[in-house]
Amino acid sequence: MPLCYVLPTEFMKSLLLLLASGLWALSFAAERPNIVLIMADDMGYSDIGCYGSEIHTPVLDQLARNGLRYTQFYNTSRCCPTRAALISGLYSHQAGMGLMEGDRGWPGYRGSINKNCVTLAEALKGAGYRNYMSGKWHLTRHKSPNGDISAWPIQRGFDRFYGTITGAGSFYDPATLCRDNTYITPENDPDYQPESFYYTDAINDNAISFISDHCGNSKVADKPFFLYVSHTSAHWPMHAPEADIAKYKGVYDKGYPAIREARYKKAIEMGVVDSRWPMSKGLDWEGFKHKAWDIRCMETYAAMTEIMDRGIGRIVNELKKQRLFENTLVIYLQDNGGCAEGYGRANNSHQKDRFKFKPLGRDGLQTQIWPPMQTRDGRFVRTGPETMPGGEDTFVAYGPGWANASNTPFRGYKHDPYEGGIGTPFIVSWPQGIASKRNGKIVHDVSHLIDLMPTFLEAAGARYPKEYDGHEIQPMEGVSLIPTLSGDALTRKAPLGFEHHGNLGLRDGKWKIVSMYRGNQPRKWELYDMEADRTELNDLAGDMPDKLKSMIAAWQSWADRVGVQPWPIPRYDPKKTQ
Repeated sequence: MPLCYVLPTEFMKSLLLLLASGLWALSFAAERPNIVLIMADDMGYSDIGCYGSEIHTPVLDQLARNGLRYTQFYNTSRCCPTRAALISGLYSHQAGMGLMEGDRGWPGYRGSINKNCVTLAEALKGAGYRNYMSGKWHLTRHKSPNGDISAWPIQRGFDRFYGTITGAGSFYDPATLCRDNTYITPENDPDYQPESFYYTDAINDNAISFISDHCGNSKVADKPFFLYVSHTSAHWPMHAPEADIAKYKGVYDKGYPAIREARYKKAIEMGVVDSRWPMSKGLDWEGFKHKAWDIRCMETYAAMTEIMDRGIGRIVNELKKQRLFENTLVIYLQDNGGCAEGYGRANNSHQKDRFKFKPLGRDGLQTQIWPPMQTRDGRFVRTGPETMPGGEDTFVAYGPGWANASNTPFRGYKHDPYEGGIGTPFIVSWPQGIASKRNGKIVHDVSHLIDLMPTFLEAAGARYPKEYDGHEIQPMEGVSLIPTLSGDALTRKAPLGFEHHGNLGLRDGKWKIVSMYRGNQPRKWELYDMEADRTELNDLAGDMPDKLKSMIAAWQSWADRVGVQPWPIPRYDPKKTQ
């Protein structure tokens, strides 16, 4: 029976034959699922409704009600490393992306995913899957289409790609916008010309087109597909249409503390946060000078999130239209915690007269991802507290206060190995693969990005290769999450390691250690009991020196194995890698 609903007569013929032969149940159960992986950008643990938020996310909330929510799923705390771990089933250092896109020489820090890993698309292709991607790639230092494109999506297993090679930029005119291997602009794209361009909508709309085209193509309609939807929402800059921002007028007028308290209470009631964990320290609201501006920042952020959710709803509707939803494994997660970075929060009006911008025209490429930059029609992009965010000529990040609220109840932010940096919502929907009695259940098993590869391969009946395209492939690091779908516990033999920018962490059962890089100061390790204190407020390092020592040793063993270098990264010496 084809996976896509093409012709009712064909479907009925197949159905009657299967019923007559008594093989209906066997055939239906054996069908390989389609897989839709959706990732949001720079969003905190409590930013969607089913994890405590006031932001309107009815689609994600419904997926959670009819599926599963995970409370202890981990990312790597930053864009590039998370995407590398997600796509490869390895730790980011093993895939060559231990930092960001720059090449530091060391194998774990080359700034592009290497050839000693396979991507999800490459692995699933071996099982007959078609592979599509819409959105942010951010897995290579090579961004010129005339240069090395070996680490671009089409070259790493995807059959079709729409999105951006780089990691951020304007939602109205994104830099490095591509269709397959060709740079395009919102104005010259022959396949997508909406009345008004907004990148979040474009990502979702093109994802829908991939599903529709797949089902309408008789050559591939009988094959399962993997669709990776990689959003830039709600990454800076805060961009959203005015009508969507207006929906949140007044919601954030009381500031960070009120939002944190409300989210904390709601998350406890939902069961995604334990009442034993006190909320981490918040930031001052009363003393902040630019309240109206900061309120507008969060109103825009909320609008960006709701727009994304609305577009995910259109993807779900397309799956249902094509009679695919029941046997599609849909997963939602986020790449890191709320972002406290200050891009665009200082006034740049003094720079305006230094730049004489001209309209880019239909074919002119946007080259900047942050100011100084221009709009497509040649306007200067403004920043700072006098700039109310939302429009295409603005560039503002929502700042540490709201990032702290996003990460409720945890401490830390994007970049950090504290739970506010590495903890993400994780929603799984698969009507045919999750018993209805499990709908709405909460899963507390500790899990990680590296678990997606074994999960998808098990669901697809695919094999993980030892060799691919002439290169030896490193063994998978994770464990399949399939047992958790039926309520069974995960069995994980090795602890989970973390490193980014010299910030270190290790999770082993209920225990976790953290060490933040503090320049020339001596390195300090902290120890936490995550069952009693997941908000990491009670450091047990002084009380349990032996436990701390053993976990530091375990972290070092992990770091040596995956290729972590000390921070600041030392000068590369090829002799040390031989």
